[in-house]
Amino acid sequence: MERMRQIKITLDGKTYRMPQGTKLSQLLTHADSHMSMPCGGKGNCGKCRVTVVGNVSAPTVTEMRHLLPEDLQKGIRLACMTHALGDCVVTTTPQGEGQICVDTNLPENLSQTLAIPVFDKYGVAVDIGTTTLAACLYDREWVQLAVTGCPNPQGVWGADVVTRMENAMDGRDRDLADLVRRGVTQMLIDLASHAGIPVSDIDHMVITGNTVMLHLLTQTSVEPLTHAPFVAEDLFGRWVAGVTLGLDLLPPQAQVYLMPCVSAFVGGDLVAALEACDFCYGQETKLLVDIGTNGEMALWHKEKLYVCSTAAGPAFEGAGIAMGMAGGEGAVDHVSLCNGVLTPHVIGDVPPVGICGSGIVDSVACFLDAELMDETGYLEDDPTPVACPVSLTQADIRAVQLAKSAIGAGLDTLMHSVDVTADQVSKLYVAGGFGSYLNVHNAGRIGLLPHKLTSRVEVLGNAALAGATMLLMDRAGIPHAEGIAKSAQVVDLATNAYFAEAFMQGMMFEI
Repeated sequence: MERMRQIKITLDGKTYRMPQGTKLSQLLTHADSHMSMPCGGKGNCGKCRVTVVGNVSAPTVTEMRHLLPEDLQKGIRLACMTHALGDCVVTTTPQGEGQICVDTNLPENLSQTLAIPVFDKYGVAVDIGTTTLAACLYDREWVQLAVTGCPNPQGVWGADVVTRMENAMDGRDRDLADLVRRGVTQMLIDLASHAGIPVSDIDHMVITGNTVMLHLLTQTSVEPLTHAPFVAEDLFGRWVAGVTLGLDLLPPQAQVYLMPCVSAFVGGDLVAALEACDFCYGQETKLLVDIGTNGEMALWHKEKLYVCSTAAGPAFEGAGIAMGMAGGEGAVDHVSLCNGVLTPHVIGDVPPVGICGSGIVDSVACFLDAELMDETGYLEDDPTPVACPVSLTQADIRAVQLAKSAIGAGLDTLMHSVDVTADQVSKLYVAGGFGSYLNVHNAGRIGLLPHKLTSRVEVLGNAALAGATMLLMDRAGIPHAEGIAKSAQVVDLATNAYFAEAFMQGMMFEI
């Protein structure tokens, strides 16, 4: 068989020799580019725009739905739809790195307890989120030596867990594992460099993440997670050697604790968040929600723990939104209504180029208040400007409706399942990076959070990282976390008639 001809592709100034016909998105993955591909290379999102000069395939019908004629004239193409047929030069558009939440909000008096760390010299806690990675480094004196964060490199294979599982099933499980392992390794290098210590002095780690993320990290089969009855291959909650995770810079004896998960879609990140706020304690009725692509929720009532999860999708992470982006420079992150006029705030005080999740929530609330949108989500003008040239389209509003309804209906169903009303709830904890930047009042205005509970909200920051840190610093916390995971009662929303009804009702906006 004739060997495929090699061609030269220059990507952002660096030249690669690749087989003729290589899809540009494959090169981006090969080159460890951080370009986001929320739809996982299916051509649905139109986010992977590159500028190309040279011999490439003709635009597809799918591409032309996302690109204007003037875009094509400038050589702008979608990387996931374009094949290199000969030598060419590819330039990516710089994508501002989003704000990574590493605020762990640890209890101030925790270091004064008799806690014994799990490590001997230095320990690291890591939160593997679907969108971002975050980590912190500690010594045995409870001193935080460094924190760091970065986008989850797996984003090139999709913004949500479903798309990544599909890619893993298609034989890319090793690629997905390698990507996140390299991301974690780079964070270890950054942490050690900042603290002025060798990476080899880090002898123990605690890693948390949702069930899918931990499966992908360990290259465990995700096949059981893709269909009913959705039973996880592994619920973790154990120590493993760092070398088995490809963390080769750690010393040979280094051990990594993988947080216990509750079920297929209620993961170690929720267990860590519950640990961080001492959720499973006391007589009060409490709620917790981690708003992400996979919304996870917990209810503590009469000294019993109930949990559930719902697929919210990546709308509040900026993916699936026409001009959506991470919360970096140039993103509209907050919007207010002043004398009937939308007043945006842009990160970095630069001209706006897109809009992030917190800005989307604010914009939708302002559209309602300014009567630019009715209770069904219908826009008077499609698209509706937010901050020129940034706008939200009718399709964007529908994506927001699906996401906010999933979260709102999940919380409602969780309370209904044990006959709890909003009046009985003493506190609603909001965890996760998105929640740290959220205008709680506007979240209640659009139905993302229960309106009655907005005055009882407590924002936790990166509670998953905080919980992982607590286990890192107190070995007694590990059996406690494992007990939480085993005792939690899962409320299945997939077959819940009340959830289905609440979801449909939640699509509406109250005027």
